[in-house]
Amino acid sequence: MEESAGSVTLALSLLPFAGIAFLWFMGVVRDRIGLMEDQFFSTLFFGSGLLYLAMTFATAAMAGGIMAVFSLNPELLVNSGLYTFSRAIIHEFNNIFAIRMAGMHMIVLGTIWWRTEVMPRWVALLTFPVALIQLIGVQFFPWAILIFPAWVFVISAYILILNFRYQRQDVEMDGMTAEG
Repeated sequence: MEESAGSVTLALSLLPFAGIAFLWFMGVVRDRIGLMEDQFFSTLFFGSGLLYLAMTFATAAMAGGIMAVFSLNPELLVNSGLYTFSRAIIHEFNNIFAIRMAGMHMIVLGTIWWRTEVMPRWVALLTFPVALIQLIGVQFFPWAILIFPAWVFVISAYILILNFRYQRQDVEMDGMTAEG
């Protein structure tokens, strides 16, 4: 039990850094959209992302609190029913609200990409069914909560690759103009 508690404590201590990375991701996406940003969709994008992050942090704080109480007096926590109640709240808060807000975030971003063509159409199109799994599938597939972080990772990697290619092309073009 203590080994599991150590793993959970480590995960909870790393979560703020994941939150920072997610905020960075949102900034990079907004920067990529640039002047084509639509205020309506931008508000939905920003709001759903912040709500997802806030709910994830709140869920983690609840889990951390349960861990702290459990380390002090495990019998009291389990016998009082507080453990069962807290676990249910954590599950509902994360799987009903936070994950669905992540799905909303994906739908809005897919729509922005479709309208602005900042990302390839296939990325925007692929985003919609994945978001639908977040909105509907999480109650049928518990592992669906891992889709959003995986999606953010894939999109981030794709943007990094695109930026690297553009920088490389710019360097090659500068070399040609300096020589020619």
